[in-house]
Amino acid sequence: MPNSMALDIKSFETIIPSRFLSFTIPNPALPTHLLRVAVLDNPIQLNESPQVAALFVPQNREPDWIFSTESGHLQLLFSSPGISRLILIGSNPTVGSDSSPLTYHKRDNAQYVKSLENSVKPLFFALSPKVSVQDGIFDVPILDYEDNLICSVVLERCVGVLCCEMLVEDIEIESDSELREFRRRLRFKRMPNLVQTEIRIVPQKVFELDRVKIGGEVKFRPDTKVLVHSYLIPMVASLSLIGSCIEDRFRKGLKPKALCLGVGGGALLSFLRTELGFEVFGVEMDEEVLRVARQYFGLEDCEIHVSVGDAIEYVEKLAGRDRVLVSGEDNGDFYLNHANGFDTKFDVIMVDLDSCDARNGVIAPPLEFFKKHILSAARSVLSDFGIFVMNVIPPTRLFYDTLIHEFQEIFHEPYEIDVGNGENFVLIAKVSPVTSPPETEDSDPGKILGFHKENLSPGGKSQDFSEEPRLVEASEEGFAAQCFSNWVLLVADFTISAFVKCMIAPPVEDMWQAS
Repeated sequence: MPNSMALDIKSFETIIPSRFLSFTIPNPALPTHLLRVAVLDNPIQLNESPQVAALFVPQNREPDWIFSTESGHLQLLFSSPGISRLILIGSNPTVGSDSSPLTYHKRDNAQYVKSLENSVKPLFFALSPKVSVQDGIFDVPILDYEDNLICSVVLERCVGVLCCEMLVEDIEIESDSELREFRRRLRFKRMPNLVQTEIRIVPQKVFELDRVKIGGEVKFRPDTKVLVHSYLIPMVASLSLIGSCIEDRFRKGLKPKALCLGVGGGALLSFLRTELGFEVFGVEMDEEVLRVARQYFGLEDCEIHVSVGDAIEYVEKLAGRDRVLVSGEDNGDFYLNHANGFDTKFDVIMVDLDSCDARNGVIAPPLEFFKKHILSAARSVLSDFGIFVMNVIPPTRLFYDTLIHEFQEIFHEPYEIDVGNGENFVLIAKVSPVTSPPETEDSDPGKILGFHKENLSPGGKSQDFSEEPRLVEASEEGFAAQCFSNWVLLVADFTISAFVKCMIAPPVEDMWQAS
């Protein structure tokens, strides 16, 4: 990290795409302390006059990867459209602390920012492109960083072979009710602003609410009975497209089968298995991620079949193995060691994969899924009534349109669910044409039985810890009956609404960056 004396201030007179510099200066409010200043230029050359913005790092969060790394800085910049240069200013993190802090408690940042804002205005002037200063009139907007985090504690930092550095943290977030909400998160350093997995956690024992504190003596356990990631809820809701087929499987005493490409902490897999009674298979590229999922997020090997490998290669091998089984051959390779003796087709494939390249922002799925032979391979391992479900975070409208086009080439009538968070969409497609439900007074053209946005309340109701959690044991038949009951309740909760044909109701145009 260069110091302020080594910097040539003239170097900031022009925007240089992707340039990242950080340095320290004395803190005007506390002369014995240092401020860390980080400057990042947008990797995309904007046609408009360069716009500079600044953000004061919230107190005590300076070591957090969101604010202390180039990848986190880049994600902050991408979340502020039209900004050519983003300046971050905060207290210099403790030497050797290049990771998220062990504990964090939210503080009122207003007075801190106010005390610094006037003092660093000359610095903003010096760090701005020459063309941004005209006739001596100059202003740098101050951005606010807001999230619902109240406090956090890091449980573990570790390094995976492919996912590199990651951390597990317990947090408390703001709640709309009087009850408190506790979560557990998995984050990767390469994209620290993107929460890879988030689940609800509850105290292992009964405690009075005022005694429950993140990082205190209370031990928490995962609650896999509820989904809190907003896009996972509509992914599960997509199963109502084939509700009658799944119900038929349950009535025959058979378990529906799901293949999940991308495991992370395993929240989706655990929910499908424990709450809906699916037989679940998952593919994760990094063994360390699976170790974290088992230790911290409640993923159970005895209930869920997980393989380590590349998800795309897995699907291709699965499709090839299916052809081998049809021809009567068997080489005993890959997951399909289990294939002999039962149907290898899946009722649903769910894709929750993102790009590993933070330089282009958060993108899901990886570009490899655009290839027709990959989608064809996925289609070939689905049952006749199967569906393909994908979480999509599109960087441009062109990206999204291209993906929809590829879907239409391989599958019947792709549908979408707008998650409503300004970021995620869920794409769904069937192997066979969708049979429209009977029309009702609430039916709209181009819409079929689906998920209503009002049901998108991530995490559902907050937990009341005043009662001891109850564990119910049941026979295999009892478990199947309970899963069928859960399934009926799940489908009943979804009203006529948000499964919209992609070709009829595409996303709103102004939500997208220019391609």
